[in-house]
Amino acid sequence: MDLPYYHGPLSKRDCETLLLKEGVDGNFLLRDSESMPGVLCLCVSFKNLVYTYRIFKEKHGYYNIQTVEGAQRQIFPNLEELISKFEKPNQGLVVHLLRPIKRTRPCLRWRRSKIKLDGNSNSDYVDVLP
Repeated sequence: MDLPYYHGPLSKRDCETLLLKEGVDGNFLLRDSESMPGVLCLCVSFKNLVYTYRIFKEKHGYYNIQTVEGAQRQIFPNLEELISKFEKPNQGLVVHLLRPIKRTRPCLRWRRSKIKLDGNSNSDYVDVLP
C-alpha cells in the first residue's frame, strides 16, 4: 500500500504517541489491526484521545468502514476515496480528518525475487524490504 499515512504494523501505543504528540484534533493515520488480521484501522485524534475505526476489505477490492452505530453502511472503491469522504465534517466520525500523520520510514513489504543458487536460477525466496 503506497499511502503516505499508512503505517503498516504500528502498535496501538505507538499510534497514540504519534497522533497525540501535538495535541491537535483531526490528526489521522492508517495502520494494520493488531487483533484482526487483514483489517485496517483508521485512527484519529480528538480531545486528547484516539478513536479507532475498523476498515474491512470486501469482495472485489471494495472497502467499508465501521463508524457510529446507526450510520448507513458505505462502500468505497479505494482507500483514497474513503479518506476523502471523511475529510468532510459530519460524516460519522468523532471529528473530520484534518491532518495525515505521514510515516517516517518505509513499511515492511514482501517481495518475491529470483536468485541463482548452485546454477539453478529458478529458486524462489521471499525478501523483506526495509
